[in-house]
Amino acid sequence: GTGSGRSVSGFDLGRLVREAADAGLIVKGGGHGMAAGITVERAKLGELRAFFEERAAADVFRLQGEESLAIDGALAAEGATLGLLDALEKAGPFGAGHAAPVFALPRHRLADARPVGTNHIRVELQSESGGRIQAIAFRAVDTALGEFLFKNRGKTIHVAGSLSGNYWNGNRTVQFRIVDAARA
Repeated sequence: GTGSGRSVSGFDLGRLVREAADAGLIVKGGGHGMAAGITVERAKLGELRAFFEERAAADVFRLQGEESLAIDGALAAEGATLGLLDALEKAGPFGAGHAAPVFALPRHRLADARPVGTNHIRVELQSESGGRIQAIAFRAVDTALGEFLFKNRGKTIHVAGSLSGNYWNGNRTVQFRIVDAARA
């Protein structure tokens, strides 16, 4: 049968396929770091699976410890305007295969962090130049992110997330949806 695969950053799938070819486990195959294709005899499928699992185990273990978040750009609180939000919404809709842009707000003071609703955290961030933005961390109360936000009130941090509209009492404002945070 035939098959193809896609990889993740940091794991060279093409190299693994070349090694399988050198070991005589596939009829043919090729690829590059991020994708590969193979043809394999049904009788060798189990042996190939074991080979892939054994050869990939160390890399997979290493990658599991390396969490990463792709950042599309950096903003200060005062740059998160309704005009920018409108432009981003025109680029949508966002979803699977077309993710909303992720922004970093570097070196912002965590002015406030408090629980809201059943499991969320309402945050106020202040840039070094004084601009402020309201933010929310959804379903974060009993998570590492929530613990970080509560413990770092008043401190300067980096946050990552996306912009969204917040509608309240007939007013529309920009809100930052926090997905991650780190010490500055």
